[in-house]
Amino acid sequence: MNKAAQKHAEDHAASRRAARLRAIQALFQMEMGGMGARRVIEEFKENRLDGGDDTGVSGQADPKLFEKLVQGVVEYQSGIDDSIRSHLAKNWRLDRLDTTMRALLRAASFELLYFPQKPARAILDEYVDLAGDFFSGPEPGFVNAALEALARDQRKDEF
Repeated sequence: MNKAAQKHAEDHAASRRAARLRAIQALFQMEMGGMGARRVIEEFKENRLDGGDDTGVSGQADPKLFEKLVQGVVEYQSGIDDSIRSHLAKNWRLDRLDTTMRALLRAASFELLYFPQKPARAILDEYVDLAGDFFSGPEPGFVNAALEALARDQRKDEF
């Protein structure tokens, strides 16, 4: 791969990572503030997808992926939540998880369940890394365990 193609691939990956992070933030904002998906999506598109705020996210977020993630989680949230619940360790309840953790698990689960063309391991790696951006303790391990259980159940052929 030449340098230009490598740079393009890196920029594309960074744009998708930024979209995932922004989707988690938007889902968090929706749950905490009671705002609807359309309103939050528009606010993020106007003010936060270009990386020009104080969150430390650099680069432009992929607006199409961002919107698909937010809308998809909202549209399929009941089924997504059921899938998450069934793959949490014993004694863990979804409603007792931190709001950020719920948003992250929902976005990741949506990708695992509804984007079969994306490799499950790539999705797991991305969201475990994002968990490290939000949490400094054992949470990335928790995310890995919950999502891997879901992926192994839903995408048996990849494991």
